[in-house]
Amino acid sequence: MGRLLAIDYGRKRTGVAVSDPLQLIANGLATVPTHQLLTYILDYVAREPVERILVGLPKQMNNEASESMAYIEPFVRSLKKRLPEMPVEYVDERFTSVLAHRAMLDGGLKKKDRQNKALVDEISATIILQSYMENRRFRGL
Repeated sequence: MGRLLAIDYGRKRTGVAVSDPLQLIANGLATVPTHQLLTYILDYVAREPVERILVGLPKQMNNEASESMAYIEPFVRSLKKRLPEMPVEYVDERFTSVLAHRAMLDGGLKKKDRQNKALVDEISATIILQSYMENRRFRGL
């Protein structure tokens, strides 16, 4: 069983999270400058067995895709072109930033640390991954 890799794509920075090999625990991996993201993922996949890549799907409250999809879709096409055998799946990412801030607050992080946008991106990717794994367990997959 390979790892699951989750991406919280942003125009400047992208949060990346990864599961353990048994796909039980989600951990923040890194925050990567978005222009280096494809290289980062290709390097990671070359070093570690990855079963699937999950990309946060930004939706508006009316369930329509947000304007961020104009940046995410070209990246996903490039990713699929470079890793044609790798399953890539979108995962609803609504409220992940809010949940990330809540987790930081509940974790007792100081205000200065909570303002660290890179940390928010990494935690958001972790939440995307955790929700995917919990949803899959709930459905019995």
